[in-house]
Order: sequence, then structure tokens, then C-alpha cells
Amino acid sequence: MDRRQQKTRKAIFAAFNKLLEEKHFNNITVQEILDEANIGRSTFYSHFETKDALLKEMCTDIFDHIFSHELHSETSHDFSSSDHGLQEKITHLLYHLKDNRGNVLGVLSGESGELFMKYFKEYLAAMFRQYPECIRQDVPREFALNHLVGSLAEAVKWWIGTKMEMPPEEAAEDYLKLIGYDH
Repeated sequence: MDRRQQKTRKAIFAAFNKLLEEKHFNNITVQEILDEANIGRSTFYSHFETKDALLKEMCTDIFDHIFSHELHSETSHDFSSSDHGLQEKITHLLYHLKDNRGNVLGVLSGESGELFMKYFKEYLAAMFRQYPECIRQDVPREFALNHLVGSLAEAVKWWIGTKMEMPPEEAAEDYLKLIGYDH
């Protein structure tokens, strides 16, 4: 993707995020995104087929960074030199959500929240599969995986609902205690 395309894509994401902070997902029109981003209809559709595709791509961008195998130093946290254990992965996830709370809160509000959580759970499942030692062996694997994914997704929603007051390290550690993960 060339610089011009990257700049346009960034403008579309920024416009969409701004609108999500103001309105529910289903009430946002493509025309409003176009107006806010100051782009034409054909430009939008050259990047995204639909508004749903835009949301999915925005979630993918967020999650690809959060769940990356290579973690880099960031303003609020640095996991670039850690051992990338499950606790570090969850802590990194929480820091990233906190750093991007405006975008996340906008996406979680209203109807877009269900789509966001669907994508989020897909990434959580992939993350837990990287740590097979956390998946109980005395119950069916997919049953245990579903429990881990669902419980972490709900814990994250609760944490966001508390305005993220608990430090990410503490929230990650408490979650791992709840699932009985001895790291």
C-alpha cells in the first residue's frame, strides 16, 4: 500500500472512530464517513466493500497489533524484551485496549459491539491455542477453550466498564488466578 492509500485509510478509520463515539454503528451512514473523512464514494469503496468490512478491518488492525508475536516498546508499556508468557500477552492486550479506549468504547457501543466481540473472541482463541498448558486436559479441548475465551472476553468487558481502574498487570494476574493457571 502506497503512502497516499495509507493516508486515505487512516482518514477513513479516524472518521469512523469519531462517528462511533457520537452514534451507534447502525445509525452511521457511508455518506457520513465520506463527509467526515473528506473523500469520495469511489475512494471509500476502493478500500472497503461495506461499512461492516470497515469495522472488521479496523478490528483486525487493532487485534493484529495486540496479538502480534513480536511485541515492541510503546508509550505506556514495553513487553519487547519479556518472555511473552500468557500473563504478558493478556497484560499487553489490556494496555493496548486502555491506550485506545476512545476507539474501543466507540466500537463496543451499540450494535457494533457484537461484531467487535466476535472478532475479539476469534483472536483470543488463537492466543489461548499458543499456550496449550492453560487448556485443561480433563475436559473436551474445545469446551475448555470456549470457557477460557468467554471468561476472558467478559472479564475485559467488565474491566472496560470499570473505566479500566484496575492496573492491567493486576487484572491479568487476577484473571489467571481465577482460571487456575499456574504460570
